[in-house]
Amino acid sequence: MLALDELRTLVRAGEVDTVLIALTDMQGRLQGKRCAARYFLDVVVPHSAEACNYLLAVDVDMNTVDGYAMSSWDSGYGDFVLVPDMSTLRLVPWQSRTALVICDLAWEDGTPVTASPRQILRRQVDRLAERGWRAYAGTELEFIAFRDSYEDAWSKAYRELQPVNQYNVDYSLLGTARIEPLLQAIRAGMTGAGMYVESAKGECNLGQHEIAFRYDEVVSTCDNHVIYKNGAKEIAATAGMSLTFMAKYDQREGNSCHIHLSIRSADGEPIMAGSGAHGFSPIMEHFLAGQLAHLGELSLLFAPNINSYKRYVAGSFAPTTIAWGRDNRTCALRVVGHGSSLRFENRVPGGDVNPYLAVAAMIAAGLAGIDRELPLEPPFEGNAYGANRPQVPTTLEEAARLFAESKLAEEAFGRDMVEHYLNAARIEIEAHRAAVTDWERYRGFERL
Repeated sequence: MLALDELRTLVRAGEVDTVLIALTDMQGRLQGKRCAARYFLDVVVPHSAEACNYLLAVDVDMNTVDGYAMSSWDSGYGDFVLVPDMSTLRLVPWQSRTALVICDLAWEDGTPVTASPRQILRRQVDRLAERGWRAYAGTELEFIAFRDSYEDAWSKAYRELQPVNQYNVDYSLLGTARIEPLLQAIRAGMTGAGMYVESAKGECNLGQHEIAFRYDEVVSTCDNHVIYKNGAKEIAATAGMSLTFMAKYDQREGNSCHIHLSIRSADGEPIMAGSGAHGFSPIMEHFLAGQLAHLGELSLLFAPNINSYKRYVAGSFAPTTIAWGRDNRTCALRVVGHGSSLRFENRVPGGDVNPYLAVAAMIAAGLAGIDRELPLEPPFEGNAYGANRPQVPTTLEEAARLFAESKLAEEAFGRDMVEHYLNAARIEIEAHRAAVTDWERYRGFERL
């Protein structure tokens, strides 16, 4: 991490000549500009920068699409302002002489852009702060790595790619050793970018791995999440390899993004632990009950794509049942830790999640549970797959319908935000309905 004066020193010494100014779009991707370092210091720092507001109104292919109130051909696709958050300034060790800063988004009059994922999370953080609380989170991203480059994978239409492991390497030291040069390069790069790397481990799918980072205040965690996700792809590309975070690459295990969340007082004291059942405080009971009550209607923010819902398969370690359990990986919500380490894990999000939106949804659901003093049901014991209980939505259409009907979503995020992300879901659904897939060709080309 860099202080601004440190950056000035590095620029004068010729050790940094480029500064990336970045925002996170609806899809959870880093977008922005490469600025000459001198220009960044002379112009962007005192006056901010601009970017086309269509960055929050396009699909994953960057196509301009209809239905967004904030950005359209009718409004001329103007600019919004990129306001650098200097607390996020850092080096990017895997790029030559490069630094990066995350930006907040504002309109020309200084008002925040309500559809911006980072601002959506900040508003929920502010709601916690009004009560004297702070939220901490850790995100656990899984990916599948391949020996093929991104260019070769594209040319092969993503078929017959060579995974870096040919068998299940979950917790296998031998399996991770086979890909350690890449894993080590990613860990070293992220450490150099100011992150606290904890570990790397193999996972179940062929070539699947996870690199874990230490928890932090929620906005910092989400900033680190999107930088890591972007950086891991760049480092893999430099090595002539590729990796994917898509929720469900094939019919084996999908890529998850389990999110751990805890709440503390402003002075850092844990407030979820207490003398109640399971070692919970009343705050923890109500907060967790809020997750259960609202998980279905907020699933759009945990699973934003058509592909997201293909993870939810019984016996796959991806949840299908809305329930909580003590260290129970078959439940959507898993409680772990004791005392000061007590927290819950949301197992619904996949590797394609936008972390700002998911964490914002978790905070909003928890605060609703506290405000309504929702009682917490007993923990689920045993195998939650197939239990006669409410289920995680199984399609994007279902999740979008529940989000559209959600009173909590409108109260917590505002109608403008709800309509914005419902339109994103509509665009995704329409694109999928229009596509003709390999499955359809194989099934019907000759035999139908």
